[in-house]
Amino acid sequence: MRQLATVVSLLPDGRALLTVERRSACSGDCHRCSGCGAATETIRFAARNLIGAEPGAEVWVETESRPVLLSAALVYVLPLVLFLTVYLLAAALGGRPLLPSAAAFAVGLVPAFWLDRRLRRRPPVFRIVSYR
Repeated sequence: MRQLATVVSLLPDGRALLTVERRSACSGDCHRCSGCGAATETIRFAARNLIGAEPGAEVWVETESRPVLLSAALVYVLPLVLFLTVYLLAAALGGRPLLPSAAAFAVGLVPAFWLDRRLRRRPPVFRIVSYR
């Protein structure tokens, strides 16, 4: 995964403090759709400064794509697949499918919570790889 960021300051351990402006999925034209008005969010994080970037520089930051894709699968796909599987199975057996499928959905969220706790203990490693 690659992202554009701005160097805020240098940290003593060879890393740099960066900011990224994360945009929402909307177009940012809030006046057109009467949206929430919160189209951007600024995120701060530390990254290995492999190129010796100085404060104020715009840089490309990379991290492994695998944890991001795994997170998306655990948060979105697994609960939905469990919900649909149990719903269809219960409906085919002639039972009431809503309660068991809701329970399966909740069980499907457990790995997402586990991954969240794991990532808080060992966050992904970000690396500054080049200037913009």
